[in-house]
Amino acid sequence: MKFHRRGKSTCVFEQMPVLVSAAAVVGPREGKGPLGAEFDMVYSTTLLGEASWEKAESKMLRQAVDLALAKANLDESDIDFLIAGDLLNQIISSAYMAREYDIPFLGIYGACATMSEGIGIGSLLVAGRFARYVIVASSSHHDAAERQFRYPTEFGHQRPPTGQWTATAAGAVVVGVKGKGPRVEAVTIGRVQDLGVSEPNDMGSAMAPGFADTVWRHLQDMARKPEDYDLVLSGDLGRIGSLIGRQLLRNKGIVIDEIHQDAGVMLYDPSPEVGAGGSGCGCVASVFSGKLWKELYNRQYRRILLVATGALHSPTACQQGESIPCVAHAVSIVSE
Repeated sequence: MKFHRRGKSTCVFEQMPVLVSAAAVVGPREGKGPLGAEFDMVYSTTLLGEASWEKAESKMLRQAVDLALAKANLDESDIDFLIAGDLLNQIISSAYMAREYDIPFLGIYGACATMSEGIGIGSLLVAGRFARYVIVASSSHHDAAERQFRYPTEFGHQRPPTGQWTATAAGAVVVGVKGKGPRVEAVTIGRVQDLGVSEPNDMGSAMAPGFADTVWRHLQDMARKPEDYDLVLSGDLGRIGSLIGRQLLRNKGIVIDEIHQDAGVMLYDPSPEVGAGGSGCGCVASVFSGKLWKELYNRQYRRILLVATGALHSPTACQQGESIPCVAHAVSIVSE
């Protein structure tokens, strides 16, 4: 049997799955940021007309899925699998969204790495001829995540400079066996890394080792150099994690400073409230689905490496003083 593998971490596709469409839906703060014009829908409030932030997040995720389907000229009967995940306990935003569709559902949890994990799984299903079309979606909501992981939103605590603002955002991508659009050429599955960071208000430092390890393994597996990519997009290391991640790679002889951008840095204008940048499953999902997919479609990039990073902790683990294990998954995407 022939295995389509490079090294021990990377799956490559002889017939590359197509990213047929993408859509991004965001909240008011995200809509006022530098990328505001890139998003398909910007809500004026964080409640979205719902009774709770959790219901609002599920609605936002459903809206992103509907928009991605509409842009691909597909409906739910054309979709073989729905893959989605979020930050809330038992990925409730995704589960409550999925009950609105008659589509087989795979709920995944990769924290902020969920979007690249989902695209990777969707691409494997399509390339393996187990599916014609798969829709992948991911979301986060600042207020819902804040009261789950940190403090009641009414508390008004002062954020440390290392803190990051959880994005109120959702993104969805249709992965297909055929069509017009950017193509997935390879997926590198990350290993869990943990260098002992235990501060839940410093996600960038915790996630940087996962980012550096996955980028290094991808380049080794593919026998490539950084200059083979026009862009390496991380999500979401923020300003502090980006500096650490690039330094860890320099320690391995890999320099990506000229081609690296971070979704958490791109999403917001700098401010004390935002801190080191954005985070959350919806951050990189909305930046890729709202901005990067279109730029790939229009051939502004030849090849990019999407490397979403996730902190695999929980409120209980943090309260017990545990360190924060992290993982990053990389997706190599080429323009058509």
